[in-house]
Parts: sequence; structure tokens; C-alpha cells
Amino acid sequence: MSAYNMLRNGSAVGNGGQPWVLRCSNRIRLTWLSFTLFFILVFFPLIAHYYLTTIDEAGGPDKRIFGPRPGGELCEVKHVQDLCRIRESVSEELLQLEAKRQELNGEIARLNLKIEACKKSIDNAKQDLLQLKNVISQTEHSYKELMAQNQPKLSLPVRLLPDKDDAGLPLPKSARACRLHSCFDYSRCPLTSGFPVYVYDPGTYPWGENLDPLVRQAFAAAVKTNIYVTDNPNIACLYVVLVGELQESPFHSSLSPSNLEKQLHALPFWRTDGHNHLLVHLSRKSMTQNFLYNVSTGRAAVAQSTFLERQYRVGFDLVVSPLVHALSEPNFLEVPPQVPVKRKYLFSFQGEKVESLRSSLQEGPPQSFEEEMEGDPPADYDDRIIGTLKAVQDSHLDQVLVEFTCKNRPQPSLPTEWALCGEREERLEVLKASTFALVISPGDGQLLASAGCGMRLFEALEVGAIPVILGDHSRLPYHDMISWNEAALLVPKPRITELHFLLRSISDNDLLAMRRQGRFLWETYFSTAESVFGTILASIRTRIQIPAAPIREEPAQEIPHKAGKTAGTDPNMADNGDLDLGPVETEPPYASPRYLRNFTCTAADTYRAWNRPPGPFHLFPHTPLDPVLPSEAKFLGSGTGFRPIGGGTGGSGKEFQAALGGNVPREQFTVVMLTYEREEVLMNSLERLNGLPYLNKVVVVWNSPKPPSEDLLWPDIGLPIVVVRTEKNSLNNRFLPWDVVETEAILSIDDDAHLRHDEIMFGFRNVQGDRHAVLTSTAPSGCGARRGTASWASLGGTMPGTPATSPGSTTPTTRASSPWCSPAPPSFTSTTRTCTRT
Repeated sequence: MSAYNMLRNGSAVGNGGQPWVLRCSNRIRLTWLSFTLFFILVFFPLIAHYYLTTIDEAGGPDKRIFGPRPGGELCEVKHVQDLCRIRESVSEELLQLEAKRQELNGEIARLNLKIEACKKSIDNAKQDLLQLKNVISQTEHSYKELMAQNQPKLSLPVRLLPDKDDAGLPLPKSARACRLHSCFDYSRCPLTSGFPVYVYDPGTYPWGENLDPLVRQAFAAAVKTNIYVTDNPNIACLYVVLVGELQESPFHSSLSPSNLEKQLHALPFWRTDGHNHLLVHLSRKSMTQNFLYNVSTGRAAVAQSTFLERQYRVGFDLVVSPLVHALSEPNFLEVPPQVPVKRKYLFSFQGEKVESLRSSLQEGPPQSFEEEMEGDPPADYDDRIIGTLKAVQDSHLDQVLVEFTCKNRPQPSLPTEWALCGEREERLEVLKASTFALVISPGDGQLLASAGCGMRLFEALEVGAIPVILGDHSRLPYHDMISWNEAALLVPKPRITELHFLLRSISDNDLLAMRRQGRFLWETYFSTAESVFGTILASIRTRIQIPAAPIREEPAQEIPHKAGKTAGTDPNMADNGDLDLGPVETEPPYASPRYLRNFTCTAADTYRAWNRPPGPFHLFPHTPLDPVLPSEAKFLGSGTGFRPIGGGTGGSGKEFQAALGGNVPREQFTVVMLTYEREEVLMNSLERLNGLPYLNKVVVVWNSPKPPSEDLLWPDIGLPIVVVRTEKNSLNNRFLPWDVVETEAILSIDDDAHLRHDEIMFGFRNVQGDRHAVLTSTAPSGCGARRGTASWASLGGTMPGTPATSPGSTTPTTRASSPWCSPAPPSFTSTTRTCTRT
């Protein structure tokens, strides 16, 4: 090998470095090797196949190795059948497994539902636990307060009446010196007496036959309907005597001052000086003689339309309005509307005064006020008034109507007083077209009040013309009670030259406010004989600080009904999530305290009682105008009953939700539900109220003449359900002051109105925060069908005639249900309301 290698290497080197011999030998070896492998891989299998085939044919059919055997078809069928049985078995097993899987899935779903129900039950139990904790906490506070002090239950005071004879009063220095403290016996009028009034029968005294028949009949009718009048003179606080208007001249011999004094002293209960007596003189005509001027009335007060300065006793006598509608009710349909504010005439005046007219027609320009005041003081300014008003009319800046001469014969009048022109209907037509109505006071400064001026004032207020009183010395009716500057303009006569500018400067808003106030005064105090007589008594009662009589409540005729099974709680209505709406009342229903301001309403709120609706004639259990404590009271506490939020430190929303809120220590509300022959809907609505916090009771106003079905089972919601029968089907039945309603807050709702508990509590808390407003729930605009109404109010907050709905009506309602409008919480809107607590 070494030689070979040497030769190989040497030849390669010797031949110029190209080993071609070695490369050729390598190629030959590779070619031989490839051929050998090809032969083995191709021809050897062919030879082996041929050889085996030959042996298999030579050995017979039984000894074949690769050929088909006899009965092969049967084997194939059995094999297929086995495969089919295997497939069927597998399919059955798969079906069984699928059924088990579905069963397991159903069981899992049921367990999930149970888990969710358990979670919900746990949440509800937590909610109930929180409510019970609130109830326990409030009960503990109440117990501690009761242990700390023994506070009696507030209610109407016991009525006290005089049980002894009148005590002797010190005599006043003079008849003009009579005041209440010196001429009125307060011992006959305790604060809780109820103000009993005894009215003398005009037929029992001599001059009663001389009274005007219309005045006498109207007075008798007013006495019958007045709640203060009593037939027992022994318990009376006030004695009323009708002395006029007389049918004939008061200077008749039988009615001379001396005879009249004797007749007054002969009255059964005059008691020598006439204390606690009221002499009433009602004027039906424009000229009423003041025949009591020279009559000594002793300690008796006088109420009439005409007074002289030397006769009128301030704070003791009364200036009353004339009796225009004696036996007839005013036609309210003929009263013009409040708007438009501006009318055809800026102001109007029709009257005649002969001596002033003659003086105004004298030659020569009139003197100015300064020139007149530099000389002798004028008796009156009628001459200047005539000249100035004529100048305004001639200027044509504004359309005015002034007439100083009557087309027909003027009405009779007192001296220095402007007489009325024409008939009452003619004057009203002019006043309906006038924005302002001038009322010129008498020229005689000693004449404080006259029936003629009272007639002009009455007619102006009746038709909505704003009175302009020229003369600051006049005494208007009930001037110590009524704020006349809110309904009329009181202008001194020296400012007549500035009157036109003054009237033009008043805005429409102020004009409308004055017209509304004038309408309220006319309807409340002057429109009928009953209102005139009631106003006279209310003036005396207010002066001696006796509260008014409680307003009469509507007696409820309950319909007996059967209570069925305990009502469940609708999860859609009571599901409040994490909200704590307050404790469910487990104690007996708690009525709102009533008549807490018996004395203060009369002594402290005189202005509001006389100058704001509904007037001073009744005492109300509650009013939305009652003063309330500030918001700090519910955080820091303010005496008995308050529960400070978070112990006085406040807190988050959870603490606020758990607290009652509002400005009273404790309060509940009543649901008043109006229904009409929809028993199933009504039962469903009542069941939804189950578990509602702060609910006192449910009053169902049955508005149908047909009684409920005898077999009807009413749900048991754990609180009283009172079914009230009504006399007629009326929407206003929901506003009647039913005596079964014992709370100040009321939720007035239809039987088909669906409100969740949190929505109801939202309205209740809003009412607690602002008792001046009525909250009405309204549906979002543009949402499907309308379904019932719900409104919140303090008791008596809504007047009959307030827009409302009854089941089956088509007036706007609260909630909408529509496929394209999902139910939404109602929005509570605030509207102003009058003080009508009933």
C-alpha cells in the first residue's frame, strides 16, 4: 500500500498534478455498485413473486397462501355486521352520555337559579334587617324621650265658657275713649270658647219693623248658615243687633236719638252699658243716613259704612262694605277675565257734585297747589281734580272717560260726596272697559267713610277695575285687617297732577297682581250677604285673638270588605337594590299632629290670614305655610323626636337614605286611590303597596254607584285599607277632606298607576323638603299609552277642580308603557298652590 501510494503520488506529481487514473477507477467502481443494487431491488422481488406463485398453484386450493379462500363473502358480511353492532352500541352510549350531559346542565341551571334566589333572599334579608334596625333605633329614641319627659298628646283644647255673671268694668272717660281693653269684657270670651255669637231677632225690638225687608231677609239667611251663631245667650261672647238699613227716614218720631237709646237699653242683655254688643248697619243704597251719630251707644261697637271722624273709635268700631247682593248671588260668569291687563280706558270716573262743578266752571285759570296752600287752606281739592282730569282727557295721550255731569238724574248722596250716575248695570259696563276706576273721597275731611265710596269700591273690584282712591283720609272697609295697598292705589289729592304719570308707570305684572288680589278680596269678603256677615264676625274674633272654628271634614261612609291572604311583594316594585328606603311601619299608624298653631295663626299670622287664600274663617289642622325648622335640624337635632343623621356628623348616601329626612321628627303618608269598577286592577295596585315604608293607610275612593263584589277578597298589606263610598262619580272626590285621612302628606293616585317604591319615596322626601308645592308625576313625552296619574301634596294642598284623571279618562297621566319606550321613573314637577289645609 505504501508503494501504491507512493506510485500514486509520484505519478500525480510527475504528470503535472492531474490524477486521472484514480478518477477513472473510482467511476468504474461506482457504476458497478449502482448496477448491482438495481438488480437486487428490481429483479429479485420479481423472481421471488414468480417462485411463490408457482408453489401456491402447485400446492392446491387448500394450501394457498395469497389467493382467496372459499366462503369469503360470508366473512365479509359478518365483519360488516360486527362493525354495525359496534357503531350502534357506540351511538347508544353517545346518546346516553348526551342525555346525562343535558340532565347535568339542567341541574346546574337549577342550582344556579337557587343560588341567585338565595343571594336575592340574603339581600332582602339584609334590607329587612336594616329596616328593623332603623325601627329599633327610633323606638329606643322614642322610649328615652318618653322616659325623660311626659308630654301630653296635642289636640284641640277643651272648650271653656263663661260660668259667672259679667264682672264690673271701669267706665271709660268718654264715649269716644272706648277701646277693647276698656269697653269689652274678655271674661265672656275665653280663647277656647269657640266665639259663640247671639243674634237678636229683629222682630223682638220696636224698630225692627222699620228695617229694609231685603236687608232683613239677607241678614236672617246669613245668620242661619254661620257656624258661630248660638241660641243660648248665656254663653254668648258677642251680641249682634241689626239696626239698619231703615226703610223710611231715620228722623221719624219713633226713631229719634232719645227713643232709640231707650230701645237699646231695653234689650234683654244690654246690661246698662251694652258691653260686648255690636250694632250692625248694612247699607244697600248709595246714600245711607248716619242716624247713630247722635245716639249714645255706650260700650257697644258700631259696624256700618258711613262714619264721621268724631264718631269713629279706632280699633273698636268697624267700617264695613255695603250690601249690594242682598238675596242674589253674583253671576261669576259675567265677571270679565283677568287678561288682557290693559283695557280700553286707562281710567274712568262718572259722578256729579253740583258745588264743585260750578266752581270749576268759573272764569280764570285755576291756582296751583302751592298758591292755594300759601293762602287759606282749601276745603277740598275737587276743583283742581276736575281741571286736571279734563286736561288729561283733552290731551288724547291715553283714552280715558271722565264725566262730571250725569246724563240722567244722579243717585242720592251725602253732602260733599260725588253722586253715582245711572243704574248699576250701566256703571258696570263702563268699569269692564276700564283699567283703573277713580274713587274720589268726600270733600269733607270729617267724613271718613261713606256708603257711596264703598259702592264705587265694590263695583270696581267686582269687574276687575283697579280702584284708585283719591284722598288719604278715607277709611276703607276692614282697613286694620286688609292690606289695601295690594289691591288698590291710595293717592293723596294733592298728587292729582301726577296721577296720569303714576298710572302709566305701573307694569302689567303689577297690574295683574293687584287685579287678582282685588278679585280675592271681593269674592271672600264682599260678594254675598253671608260673606259680609262672616267678615264682620271674623274682624271682632281676630281683634280679641280667638282662633277660628276648625274646618268641617267630610264624613267617610266606609264600605265593609273581606281581607284575603297576605299580599306578596312585587319584585319589580320593591326591588331597590342597595337603597334603604326607610323602616316599614310595624307599630300602629301614626297620625300627624294637628292644630299645632291654634293661637299663633290668629295672633301672629293676621296679615297672611286676611290677605291670602283661603281667608280667616276656618282653622286648619295643617297649612303648607306653617314655619318649618331649618335643614340643620335633621343633622344636629332640634328637640324631641329628631334623629340626627350619623349622630350629628352627617355621613354618606347610605346614612342619608336610612334617615327620615324632612323638617318634622316623624311623619307618615296616606295613599288615596281613586277607582271605578276595575276590581282586578285595584287588587293588583293594592298588592304593590305591600312593604312600602312610612305608609299610614290606604283610602280607596270607590267612585262607582255599584258596590264591590261580595266575594271579592282584598289583599292584606299589613295596614288598614279603608274603602269610602261617594255620593256621585266625580274626579274631585279625591280632593275631599275625608275624616279618615290622618296625615298631612297624601299620595293621590289612580288604580292603574304603577310606581315603584323608590319612586314613591322620592316624592315623599320632596314633599317633606318643600311643603309649599304639589308634586305631580308625569310620563316622558312621546312614549306610548298613558296609564294613570299620581300626585303628592300636603293635606288640603289641592283645590277641587285641579286637573286630575280618573280611571278611564283621557287626561294626561304619569307612566308610559310601549314596546319602544322603556318604563322610566316619573319626574316630579312643582306647582304653586293655595293654603287650603283641610
